[in-house]
Amino acid sequence: MRPALDLIARLEAPRGPVVDLGCGSGAAGPALRSLAGTARLIGLDSSPAMLSKAAATEAYDLLEEADIARWRPDAAPALIFSNAALHWLGDHATLLPRLAGLLAPGGTLAVQVPHQNNAPSHRIWHSLVEEHFPGRFDPATAPGIERPATYHAMLSPLGQLDLWEVDYYQVLPKAEEGHPVRLFTQSTFARPVLDSLPEDEQAQLIALYDEVIEAAYPRSADGSVLFPFRRLFFTLRPAG
Repeated sequence: MRPALDLIARLEAPRGPVVDLGCGSGAAGPALRSLAGTARLIGLDSSPAMLSKAAATEAYDLLEEADIARWRPDAAPALIFSNAALHWLGDHATLLPRLAGLLAPGGTLAVQVPHQNNAPSHRIWHSLVEEHFPGRFDPATAPGIERPATYHAMLSPLGQLDLWEVDYYQVLPKAEEGHPVRLFTQSTFARPVLDSLPEDEQAQLIALYDEVIEAAYPRSADGSVLFPFRRLFFTLRPAG
């Protein structure tokens, strides 16, 4: 939750509705509720299961099942907040200006996304599947984002842009089976890679990853790993 909380700490109290775009289980909901005060807080996600978990936080005034790429609000929000969701969607050159255009005058678009695809933890999944199972997985379908300079060129003409990156160092605990970094990435970034293979080949790829990743992220004496994970942030206040 630290990246989400760090982004929220950079924001001013909104003067109108707040949308948690891709709210997932609602982990950021309580902190957004504190920021929003009495303003309406809306959580939006495409997963009914996640929305059910978000409801349990009791932070939201409304939870809505919708596709981020096509969603349009009933009333213009003062803040659209998105934590670790937009990297799953493509065509940011269309998506982000569209989201900014949905804001009320003086509103803010605040986004945090992982920027880890070039790190060994992520890159090795793609290199191994291409080496051992060529043509089975298309890297263009993987979650990911553009370079910071691309976002600057894309968004700065729209208004006041603040863009930054942070490396967060996480201690991944010892794993009883496999490398801690593999367990961390397997169910998120690596899921599309593994889904492209049958079960026996998935097992082969996982074993190969465990073998290779040790050199990039050596385990400490207690079996844990210090794992750097980069996040990209921006806030945009459209002109006018």
